Formats: sequence, C-alpha cells, structure tokens
Amino acid sequence: MVWTALLGAAAGSFMNVCISRLPSGESVVAPRSRCPACGSAIRWFENIPLVSWAILRARCRCCAAPISWRYPAIEGAGIAIWAGMGWAFGMSAHALAGAVLFTLLLGIAVIDYRHYLIPLPLALGGLAAGIATSLLPGPPRPLASALGAAVGYSTLFVTGWLGERALKKPAMGGGDMWMMAMVGAFLGPGGALLTIFLGALSGAVVFGPVALRTGKLVPFGAFLAIGAAITFLFGDSLVGWHLRLIGSG
Repeated sequence: MVWTALLGAAAGSFMNVCISRLPSGESVVAPRSRCPACGSAIRWFENIPLVSWAILRARCRCCAAPISWRYPAIEGAGIAIWAGMGWAFGMSAHALAGAVLFTLLLGIAVIDYRHYLIPLPLALGGLAAGIATSLLPGPPRPLASALGAAVGYSTLFVTGWLGERALKKPAMGGGDMWMMAMVGAFLGPGGALLTIFLGALSGAVVFGPVALRTGKLVPFGAFLAIGAAITFLFGDSLVGWHLRLIGSG
C-alpha cells in the first residue's frame, strides 16, 4: 500500500493547489507555488507533502508567515483516500475510480464550503475521468456512465428551473449541475439520483438549522459530495435495504 499512499500524497498536494487557485481563476500549472505572504518561490524540497510542513514548523522559510493547517490536512486526506481504496477494493479499477472520485469530491467540498463555488475545471475534468474509468472493467459501463451524467445534470437543471420559477430568483448554480454530471459518470443513473437525495437530506439536517438562523445559503456542493461518497461505499446496501423494507410492507 506504500505506492498508493504516495499517489494519495501527490493527489492531495495537487488538490491543495486547486483549492488555492481555482476560486480566483488562476492556473493550476503556472506560476510555481509561492508564499502568499511574501511571494517567495517554494522550492521542491519545501513542498514535500506533510514532511515539509512539519520540518518548517508551519512557517514560511523566508518571512516566517504561518502556513495553514489546511495543507497537511488535505494531503493527509489524499493519503487516506488512496490507501483506503486500495485496502478496501485491492488493486482494481473500482479502487482507482473511487480514489479519483473521492479526491475530486474533497476539493469540490472544500471550495464550495469556503466560496460557494464549484470550479468548472474540477467538475468537467471529473466528468471526463468518470467516463474514462467506465472503459475499465467493472460498473458502470460506458453507456451507463453517459446516462448517469445526463441524469445527474438534467435532474438538477429541472430542479433549479422549477425553483427559480417558484422563488423568482436563481435556485441552482451551474457548477452543481456539472458536478452531478461528474458524479453520474462515476456512479451511473441510479447512483446520481441517490446522491442527490442523500445530499439534500444531509444538507437539510446538518446545515438547515444554520441557514434558518443566519440566512446563509447552503453550500449544496459540499453535501452532494457527502451523498456521492456514501453512495459509492454503501449505495447497493442502501438500495437493497429500501427494497426489502418495501417488500416487507
């Protein structure tokens, strides 16, 4: 599992770049990483996931400005995701798809929670990755992946259209729709619908009271990410339980 952990560390490090730059429309390729306080370039040995943050004692080498705990947290989450998928599903296409999906969900959830924004490069790149992984052995197959993307996007599009007509204001962001196209490509049409249900449920339970008290909008993308993660791990069990419940009734 060492190499999966190393891949996860690299994925987490890249996701940190996405979280920092995409909300402001910056490129994730250039320029090189720099200290946001003094602008000094970060050299490669100062950018080793987890290790450099600890060695530098969470401070910039040049100006001693604090380095946010978010960086090692995201890198650690990337390691946990990739190593966990390898441990749970072995060296399989399903493990690879899960690792890629969860890494994307992590970045989207953090960005949406902080900025109420789902960057299209992550959603569209994830859509392409979902369709690509459907070409590997295991479900969903390419047709189901394409159908899942269509169902995910169109369901939120219709929901947003109906909400806008009822509330007389925008009710759904385009980023949410493309995110669900991405999720549908990984999970298929049934997985897309279950994700939307679980995302709406978790958003209402967890953030609903906060929204009522403060008037803040619900960062729906963050809760769709929770719904997608639950669906990937437990979707078949949840559907089976529901069908048994209906049958027994």
